[in-house]
Amino acid sequence: MVKKTKETKEKKENTVDKKAARRTRRANRAASVRLLVRFLRGSRGFFVASILISLVAAIFEMINPKIISFTVDSVLGDKKPALPQFAIDAIEKIGGKEYLADNLWVVAIFVLIVSFILVILRYAQNVLNSRGSQTLVETMRNDLYEHIEHLPYSWHMKNQTGDIIQRCTSDVEMVNAFLSRQLVSIVRIVLFIIVAMVFMFDMNVRLAAVAAATLPIIVAYSAFFHGKIGPRFRECDESEGKLSSITQENLTGVRVVRAFGRERYERDRFERQNNEYCSLLIKLCRIFAAFWATSDLISGLQVMLIIILGTVFAVQGDMTTGDFMAFVSYNSMLIWPVRRLGRMVSEMSKAGVSIERIRYIMDSPRESDKPDAIEPPMTGDIKFENVSFSYDGSTELLHNVSFTVKAGTTLGIIGGTGSGKSTLMHLLCRLYDLPPENGRITIGGVDIADMKASWVRRNIGIVLQEPFLFSRTIEENIGIARADITKEEIREAARIACLDETIESFSSGYATVVGERGVTLSGGQKQRAAIARMLTQKAPIMIFDDSLSAVDAETDAKIRRALGEAMGKSTVIIISHRTSTLMAADKIIVLDRGRVREEGTHDELIAKGGLYKRIHDIQMANIDVDDDNVNEEAKETTEKKKEAVI
Repeated sequence: MVKKTKETKEKKENTVDKKAARRTRRANRAASVRLLVRFLRGSRGFFVASILISLVAAIFEMINPKIISFTVDSVLGDKKPALPQFAIDAIEKIGGKEYLADNLWVVAIFVLIVSFILVILRYAQNVLNSRGSQTLVETMRNDLYEHIEHLPYSWHMKNQTGDIIQRCTSDVEMVNAFLSRQLVSIVRIVLFIIVAMVFMFDMNVRLAAVAAATLPIIVAYSAFFHGKIGPRFRECDESEGKLSSITQENLTGVRVVRAFGRERYERDRFERQNNEYCSLLIKLCRIFAAFWATSDLISGLQVMLIIILGTVFAVQGDMTTGDFMAFVSYNSMLIWPVRRLGRMVSEMSKAGVSIERIRYIMDSPRESDKPDAIEPPMTGDIKFENVSFSYDGSTELLHNVSFTVKAGTTLGIIGGTGSGKSTLMHLLCRLYDLPPENGRITIGGVDIADMKASWVRRNIGIVLQEPFLFSRTIEENIGIARADITKEEIREAARIACLDETIESFSSGYATVVGERGVTLSGGQKQRAAIARMLTQKAPIMIFDDSLSAVDAETDAKIRRALGEAMGKSTVIIISHRTSTLMAADKIIVLDRGRVREEGTHDELIAKGGLYKRIHDIQMANIDVDDDNVNEEAKETTEKKKEAVI
């Protein structure tokens, strides 16, 4: 009894799960259709016009077999012409059947005229369809790119670049191919089948019934293969996305790969993924091969039956020779559209997977501000109040962090790797939004969560720990933060960042193209270019996130002196592993495992003898190491560097 009750309960749960799954599939299909309608907003007119022209072309396509049937049965034979009255009147005006029998070239002219009209209609259809197709692709790419640019920073951290590119290229092309080459043809094909079947049934009901019998068979096996193709294509698409990610990573990080001699390892990694992708693609091709082989078999059998039975009927006198020839023509014209319907079902499987992958991007929530978000002055004090934070539910990285940065002062932040230094700045710039229950960050007493994100970022200049340069000229990279910037302002920013002389030493100067991710520049040059770019922003708050780690101590000191002169009343936050970089800061906080362990000026922290002093002593000891073994000139140089640092 208990066992039966348990089985009944499981059946009910399975039924509920199946119903929920069906509702989910219906909801997904509806969402996909809405997205397609949205993408079609600029190309809908082209596709509608293409469909209308194709309908006219389908009607004209039916005329030539009728002309041939009329010629064989009525012009060369004695059968009464089964033509509309206006056509019979026109034939009588030019001399009747006798004239046409003596001048068959007139019939040939009619066939050529119909064929020429068909050529014009097909040309117009293809032009309109191509315009619609390219407009659709343009709209899809623009919408995707615009949406991706407004997705949260956290979304980009969770999704691989290669996979995103795959969705914006291959998947877009797949959807476009289905809409422009397949879906647009459905109306034309359906009308073509209906008209052809009407003509065929009018000629011979039994033979037309044989031709029509293959239609449900084709639909049935197409639906069967539809269920097989979809999942396989999804696997192929996802595997290709992984392959694209590996390719993108290796091309971007080619210097790292070569520096560590990892070419063989990365090649093997690429080959493994490529083999997996090819294996999945071969399995998909096998399904397609079975699909088309089945289609060829059924179509071949249908044509064979039509020819055999049609010949028998013609010999028995059940249909005329002209009707038989026209019937075979209509059947030949019918076979390919019917097979196209089956092909559309298979293409629908692939397009369905692609639109779902695109919909994943378009359905991802965009970064948004509160409805009443404001743009307050950004010149006040910066306060972190009991801030705690973790990335996507992982272990908490920041624990109840609180400190204040007075307006117009410089704050130094130091701490070990993973202590949360960069995370604090990501939160301040709203690259990540701080949940309300995890504390708050204010500027001038206003919570940054109540401000427009664009306003916050426009007024906070930041040099990230890993500077990114675009594959453009140095001048374009430095001036990218402002549309109205002048060349003089770019040069001034480069001078402050101690980069001007280096740029002038290049053969093309400021017109030097730096290569993808600034690959042609050294680490220190990239950092200085990023500093110059940030300075052009003229923001009231400036953040340097370990942005001088790749320059030597002497250049570090020069840049800091120049920055001190240029920053004026800006509030400055400097993150560094070097105590020498932070010595002149108005206040320094020491982070340790996500908590503020110490806070004060350089001298105060040294006097406390805590963690900061230990870090400072270790770094100073490293500077002085082996002083006894160096010559007097080297000692003097070291002392000058120390003085410059201080």
